[in-house]
Amino acid sequence: MKRRIYMDHAATSPTAKEVLKEMKPYFGKIFGNASSLHSFGREAKKTLEEGREKVAKTINAEPDEIYFTSGGTEANNLAIKGAVKKGDHIITSKIEHTSVLETCKALEKDGVNVTYLDADKYGFVDLKQLNKSLTRQTALVTIMHANNEIGTIQPVEKIAEICRRKNVYFHTDAVQTFGKIPIDVKKTGVDMLSASAHKLYGPKGVGMLYMRNGVDVKSMLHGGGHERKLRSGTENVAGIVGFAKACEIAEKNMRNDIIRLTKLRNNLIKGVLEKVPDSNLNGHPKKRLCGNAHFRFKYIEGEALILKLDGTGIAASTGSACSQKDLKPSHVLTAIGLGPVEAHGSLRLTLGRDNTKKDVKKVLKVLPGIVEDLRRISPLRRG
Repeated sequence: MKRRIYMDHAATSPTAKEVLKEMKPYFGKIFGNASSLHSFGREAKKTLEEGREKVAKTINAEPDEIYFTSGGTEANNLAIKGAVKKGDHIITSKIEHTSVLETCKALEKDGVNVTYLDADKYGFVDLKQLNKSLTRQTALVTIMHANNEIGTIQPVEKIAEICRRKNVYFHTDAVQTFGKIPIDVKKTGVDMLSASAHKLYGPKGVGMLYMRNGVDVKSMLHGGGHERKLRSGTENVAGIVGFAKACEIAEKNMRNDIIRLTKLRNNLIKGVLEKVPDSNLNGHPKKRLCGNAHFRFKYIEGEALILKLDGTGIAASTGSACSQKDLKPSHVLTAIGLGPVEAHGSLRLTLGRDNTKKDVKKVLKVLPGIVEDLRRISPLRRG
């Protein structure tokens, strides 16, 4: 059986063996509810708080500033919905993840005003527009740390500084950056930050919201008052153990991962642009996630390209896994100025720890031929 190559780490990453090993006892021997008073509960509670410390350490936060959730989507919803009320004003961007955009759209129906900032051709938000959009009613600015499709890394420190001058909360969706690039919430100045374990070789179904001490956010769930009354629901101790272990591994390997993946990514980008005619890179050439390479090819459909690549054993995507079944062009690509035809011909290759030089060579070997074959039968080219 031919080796399968996984290049869709922005969608999810394989759970690390060390993480699985660390989690295993919490599915059997250590099974207590962290809210129970007996020894089983106290054992689980101790483990929970140790995990909180390890996750906090990853971004130089205080342990009591970490609130565990079911993932990045819940963390984004909690930060945004919890920070505003009817009549308030939110500022976000047109290139956010759908968990942010759809939350903002839902709040608009409830009487919250929302401004959607433009992005330039590289995917950077317009900071001048941000400044002009701030009003006395602005309660929150929510801008992602790095884009999940094109990989562009936003200047979050500058955004935080703008918000701080106006005394406005700043939330950033760091699902794509947490554990992959250095983050220091004290230096960055963000008020809230969302992350998800499965993007950094941890388990699915667990994430967190960092909330700086002093930030006032109301709970979205009613129940037992878990997570210091902000997020009710029995804590996923096994998942949190896995999340914490993934954070430890990420911290240890981060520097080497960045160097290695950046080199692989650059070779991949260079090779694709040289070998495939009428190909272009989406996002900034340098200020992007170290494992992200996002292309567009004229005259083909990205979905057909993904299926053809999968047939050769290469797993890739056109963009966000959360909207893969939607045939509309990517809202991110249209926001940075691409037309529907250009946006449809996109390919996202996101590298991870297991990817090698041989994997990149395989992609560069098969991709040009696939693109050529698809163009040969494409009505877009004939038109």
